[in-house]
Amino acid sequence: MSSIIRSALSGSRRLYHPALTAVRAMSASGPTPPFTTLSISQPASHVTHVELHRPDKRNAMNKAFWSEMIDCFNQITEDPECRVVVLSGAGKIFTSGIDLMDVAGALLDPVADDAARKAWTTHHIILKFQESFSVIEKCPKPVIAAVHGGCIGGGVDMVTACDIRLCTQDAWFQVKEVDIGLAADVGTLQRLPTVIGSRSLVNELALTARKMYSDEAMCCGLVSRVLPDKETMLTAAMEIAGEIAARSPVAVQGTKINLVYSRDHSVSESLDYMATWNMSMLQTQDLAKSAQAAIEKKSPKDVLFSKL
Repeated sequence: MSSIIRSALSGSRRLYHPALTAVRAMSASGPTPPFTTLSISQPASHVTHVELHRPDKRNAMNKAFWSEMIDCFNQITEDPECRVVVLSGAGKIFTSGIDLMDVAGALLDPVADDAARKAWTTHHIILKFQESFSVIEKCPKPVIAAVHGGCIGGGVDMVTACDIRLCTQDAWFQVKEVDIGLAADVGTLQRLPTVIGSRSLVNELALTARKMYSDEAMCCGLVSRVLPDKETMLTAAMEIAGEIAARSPVAVQGTKINLVYSRDHSVSESLDYMATWNMSMLQTQDLAKSAQAAIEKKSPKDVLFSKL
């Protein structure tokens, strides 16, 4: 993955605002080979930027996208240079959701001899689609979603699998699936109730397919910040990513893993899991380095942590 997700920023002048410099470096001319729907770069140390890159198709999710998301995040998981991910969309909107023209044939009319075999094939396809976003949640590196414009259908499934969500003032979210005759099946109905904490609001959004605008998204907890425009939002995302990347990767990745575990388990089970986790992770040199930095009133950014 190192040759794919690291584009060196060599020869650049040192500018005053490192986050803004990183944002400007994030703009890409097209997808990063071997990907056809994603542009991958490293705009700052230990930060990977994954950009949905089908701007002429409003970043609609075609057949290639579902496989490429799995490949991309599996590689990011194994990349020792990466400590945090920023996920955004190229063009006018974040994503228009599933590309029906591209995937409808395989999904709605699978090639098989009878109903049972068609169902079996469809089941396999749905599981693959689900994994395309579950892989974000399984990735131990925190993922920051930066949403501008529309986040429709599969876009909501995707961002609810992320750890931190920012959006622009013009952003809006829509659980669109009932409008096209199906129930959302790749994560929204399972993750959104936990994310926003209101079953009534989730039911309303999922059953009416109405749009939720940025102010409501902020009030209900779907996003943690609303920024005035895309550049400002990406700058904020990069600043957050930089703060996370400066911390011990042992601490950060252990925190994400235990946060996800605690969401799906009781307090007692989660405490037991945490105790088992830290019985080994507390042996890290990162703890002593971080403690020494705190004693010396230094920033975590002054500490050199080993790769993980």
